[in-house]
Amino acid sequence: MNSSSAQRLARVLITTVSVAYSLIGLIYFASGPRNGFVASAAVIGVIVTHYLNMRAGLRGERPPRFPLTLVLQAAATYVPDYLLPSGWSAVSAPMLAGALLVFLPLRWSGPLVGAMTLWTGGSIFLWSANPVIALFYGLSVATTGTMIYAMVRFVRVTVDLEHARAELAEAAVLKERLRISRDLHDGLGRSLTAIALKGDLAGRLMDRDPAAARGEVGELVQVAREAAQDVRQVARGYRELSLASEVDRAVALLESSGVGCQAHLADAALSRQSEAALAWGVREAVTNVLRHSRATTCTISTSLKEGRLRLEVVNDGAPDAYDPGGGLTGLAERAAQAGGTGAA
Repeated sequence: MNSSSAQRLARVLITTVSVAYSLIGLIYFASGPRNGFVASAAVIGVIVTHYLNMRAGLRGERPPRFPLTLVLQAAATYVPDYLLPSGWSAVSAPMLAGALLVFLPLRWSGPLVGAMTLWTGGSIFLWSANPVIALFYGLSVATTGTMIYAMVRFVRVTVDLEHARAELAEAAVLKERLRISRDLHDGLGRSLTAIALKGDLAGRLMDRDPAAARGEVGELVQVAREAAQDVRQVARGYRELSLASEVDRAVALLESSGVGCQAHLADAALSRQSEAALAWGVREAVTNVLRHSRATTCTISTSLKEGRLRLEVVNDGAPDAYDPGGGLTGLAERAAQAGGTGAA
């Protein structure tokens, strides 16, 4: 049930109960026109103030000029007791009990509703001398008030759940956008850097060594195909990487770009998430080596200590300062998700 349906149901039930209780007051016409008109005015006062209070309560708000509307409803409930015979408040007190439970803290509304229950039961007993009737009217104050409060809370909880679902959906969309952005940056960054380097190298070799240039162009095409595959995997949300294979690709790329590279990997069993995070770390580090450094040598190594695997990518040509962009931020997020940390 959505919030609109819940509000309609609550309005129908609360209105039906309110009107049914209030119309009982019209029986006072049987005791004379004066009593009938006083009861009619009291009915109008109760219904109007109760409507204003419940309309605001169903919206999760307080009515305008609160607590005046609550005081007026209480006056319409109990003042006619001094003008009409036979305990008018037994008719309208259940609605006031609901309004008190909705708008006042339980530490206040609970004792008030309890006192109203006792007052109603006692006044009806004094009038009728029938304990069954007195018990019925007394308990109706607490039960009907609780029902009204439960209906209002039901509507508010339904609305809150809808808002929570909407916020979760927005968070899921944002998370997916961040994942796509991060994967595209981390995945395509290395590939595009490699394509640019191999394109430049092929251009320089075109005149003096056409065969070598053709080889570089062939490798460029292969890297472009891998980049296209990366994009398809990002779109599908499937990014399972192998640390060993990523290191092999990194060594080949660095050496083809004129950077001597050595890899030393510790023999350790890794969870899928941890291995993927380390593989992304290798990819981001190699991308930064190619983009931002003047390295001639690079070492990729892992070491196991106290049950934690440490990845290090070291080169001999790091610049004094550079703007890392969002790559290191994405890398730190991946490391955190795998239970680790990352640092440049």
